[in-house]
Amino acid sequence: MNRPPSSPVFLGFPDSSPAGLQIRAGAEEAPDFPREWYEFVNPEDPLHTFQIDLTWVESHYTCHFGQDACQGIDFAQTDIGCCVHGAYLADETDRDQLYNAVHDMPAKYWQHRPKGVDEYFATDEAVDLEPWLEWDDDDEEPSLKTKTLGGACIFANRAGWPTGTGCAIHQWAVAEGRELTVEKPEVCWQVPLRRYEDYEERTDGVEILRTTIGEYDRRAWGNGGEDFDWWCSSASACHTHPEPLWKSMRTELIALMGQPSYDILAAHCARRATAGLTAVHPASKSWNS
Repeated sequence: MNRPPSSPVFLGFPDSSPAGLQIRAGAEEAPDFPREWYEFVNPEDPLHTFQIDLTWVESHYTCHFGQDACQGIDFAQTDIGCCVHGAYLADETDRDQLYNAVHDMPAKYWQHRPKGVDEYFATDEAVDLEPWLEWDDDDEEPSLKTKTLGGACIFANRAGWPTGTGCAIHQWAVAEGRELTVEKPEVCWQVPLRRYEDYEERTDGVEILRTTIGEYDRRAWGNGGEDFDWWCSSASACHTHPEPLWKSMRTELIALMGQPSYDILAAHCARRATAGLTAVHPASKSWNS
């Protein structure tokens, strides 16, 4: 009996890549599924438009760093999650806030605290670079980032450290009631949210700023994202939070958007939930069935 020819399945990544293998194994969802979007003008700035991926912010994603559900992007060192490359700093404010965090954080939280940190803070001499930072010269324009040690960010505590596995800054901030969006580098507290901003010319010739907020998926990491052994944003094992992301990551969204714009988004999502119109992220489908 002749079987009808099967249609090829587009995985979004090369079949033989780690991303493709994970999708074929059912551990992750393929990225190119339909998404719903919500667009509105910033109530504080008529020349600023927000474009929000409702399929992501209405999902039930939650980070499982340091737990069995987190397999890490490198199977050879699962205890460090995605903290493999170090944190690239966004700007001088990001650098200054990290400086303040290191200054205030007790040594007990930081497994790989450099010996020169105390001397650095004690001296009045000008020092070009903090002991926990380095320049990445791989790109055309050098980037400032946190150092890596043993294949992980210098702030990543390993299994067995008294304060636990994971980010030293995160552990300290949670333990002492500090704000994560202030103490941690910007890229660290934003993930799994991705904010992309660009200026565009409106059809009437007026230039506006468009801010897009959505899922920090494999592609957000650039070409290297497909080489991660595993990634969490599309893994159903990480879509287990009882609340949708627009509620569970309220603090981060407010930091990205501002309170008035977040209030518009939250009101819209609440109306949709009441009407049963919640977007379905494939990895969160059990919450929407």
